[in-house]
Amino acid sequence: MEAATVEQLDLLLPQTQCTRCGYAGCRPYAEALAAGQADIDQCPPGGVATVTALAALLGREPKPLNPAFGAEGPRKIAVIDETVCIGCAKCLPACPVDAIVGARRQLHTVITAECSGCELCLPPCPVDCITLLVTTPATLPLATLRALAGRYRSRFLAHTARATARVRQRAERLAARGRPETGP
Repeated sequence: MEAATVEQLDLLLPQTQCTRCGYAGCRPYAEALAAGQADIDQCPPGGVATVTALAALLGREPKPLNPAFGAEGPRKIAVIDETVCIGCAKCLPACPVDAIVGARRQLHTVITAECSGCELCLPPCPVDCITLLVTTPATLPLATLRALAGRYRSRFLAHTARATARVRQRAERLAARGRPETGP
């Protein structure tokens, strides 16, 4: 059997970019899987369906999801309590799929159709105005996970490109002023 490629493995992952697997996102987890540095049971958002698909691609026996990485569950989305939000904007860069919109000192809201439920917006919120709302009664079937993954992947790539451009532009502005970059 040929070794699975990073691309093949990444296509099986849910693209929530939640980091619960212990890696910085779905692509780094796929890279670790391809290199034999990670196990197939580390993706709670993908759940049993993803573990089974990864096992088949890698020629391994399926196994239960490792509870050390979290539990499989229904789809959730972030919701911002607009009466509590102070407009600090700390949740904006934390969202890997740019599902949160707003500006500093302005009310923020979530584009619910685009939220991957990654939970990464929860820790930076200083007023705990973000909660997760369960949107489905059970775990999603693999076909639905894959359909959502395509959207999440596109939004994540756009988010990453914008963040990279911001860093580059900042470095260029500092260089034009004759100042070295000191960090983000």
